[in-house]
Amino acid sequence: MIPSLPHFTDYSLFPAFRADPSQWLPVAIDIAHSHGLACTEPQIFSTGTNLVVGLDEPLILKIFPPFLRGQFLSERASLAQLHGRLGVPIPEAAFEGERDQWPYLVITRLYGQLGSKVWPRLPEDQKERVLFQVGEIIAEVQRVPLGDLSQIEPRWDEFIPRQIQGCRARHERLGLPSQFLAGLDDLLRDAATLIPLNTPPVILTGEYIPENFLLRRELEGWGVSGLIDFGDVMTGWGEYDLLGPSAFMTAGVPRRVRSLFEGFGYTSTDLTPTLKRRLMALFLLHRVSDPVRQVCIEGWQQKADLFELQDLLWPI
Repeated sequence: MIPSLPHFTDYSLFPAFRADPSQWLPVAIDIAHSHGLACTEPQIFSTGTNLVVGLDEPLILKIFPPFLRGQFLSERASLAQLHGRLGVPIPEAAFEGERDQWPYLVITRLYGQLGSKVWPRLPEDQKERVLFQVGEIIAEVQRVPLGDLSQIEPRWDEFIPRQIQGCRARHERLGLPSQFLAGLDDLLRDAATLIPLNTPPVILTGEYIPENFLLRRELEGWGVSGLIDFGDVMTGWGEYDLLGPSAFMTAGVPRRVRSLFEGFGYTSTDLTPTLKRRLMALFLLHRVSDPVRQVCIEGWQQKADLFELQDLLWPI
């Protein structure tokens, strides 16, 4: 008998369940079989948020817990809206359904190596090349019409005020050092006027980070061969999507920062103190912001206060 997927009343119980495939893999295999798909050698993906398993065919099954149904809706709508509109490959939805109130998607598998595995060993010129492509991809995604994604929650004009309201409590809880908390109230006050709330929104993934790229060696060097994970898509101000690569990939290296921004369509003259201040505010307001664990600049906590940090992150 195939076991049922549980109903969690406490999110804290989910990570342990997810980490033990023996509790959910039989269900995943049964879902695959229900669509006539083989799964004799399942590949379990340990990264990410949901239950993810590779099937025998070039397909991947993603099962979303009921409390993350919003991610299922976001991913499904994003794949449909972006399909055929980008120069970089993204998965295609092959099947969808629901088991024990857990929605799922079967999507096509892309080729390449996970960016988080490749990025650390890339030579500097290749990192600049990839970052330029990342900037281009962000801009390309943001040129796609919103379609049904215009209905995705949260709305930008509600999201930013809510993030401002909870920002200090969040960063105190996450252990942001006192020298950065000292300037936070001034930054939040500026954020209310620096961040546009009512301009035409664009598609935001919120997570242009190495875990969500596939990279592949090409004749000219390493390049982005696929973009994955659309569970956190929302719509809003386009600069929000520069934050992921700024935190995890540029590491405050001027040429890397320049490559990212030029790919996005900005020049070095666009990186004004006002833009840096806005980016700093957006960084602290990001829905998963955690500078202590995300800023990839060695010794940054000893080098700056909150105002100076923006020059470390965006030095050009």
